[in-house]
Amino acid sequence: MTYDQLDFATYCIGLLSSKLKMNQRDVYDKLKSSGILSDYIVKAYDALHTFSNDYIADDLIEYMKEKGVLK
Repeated sequence: MTYDQLDFATYCIGLLSSKLKMNQRDVYDKLKSSGILSDYIVKAYDALHTFSNDYIADDLIEYMKEKGVLK
């Protein structure tokens, strides 16, 4: 993982934490355990980081629902 990918992953965790009104640790745990963190956020960094905050948050929330980590 590069520094930019790590920085973006941290940013996504904070963004989701605010949007979902959840503790950052809980968001991190959900993303990590579902594979979203490494298999999507880190791997798709080149494309994802070019989108708006709202798009990123909505996309990740939808994916978390598809993976069953959010209701």
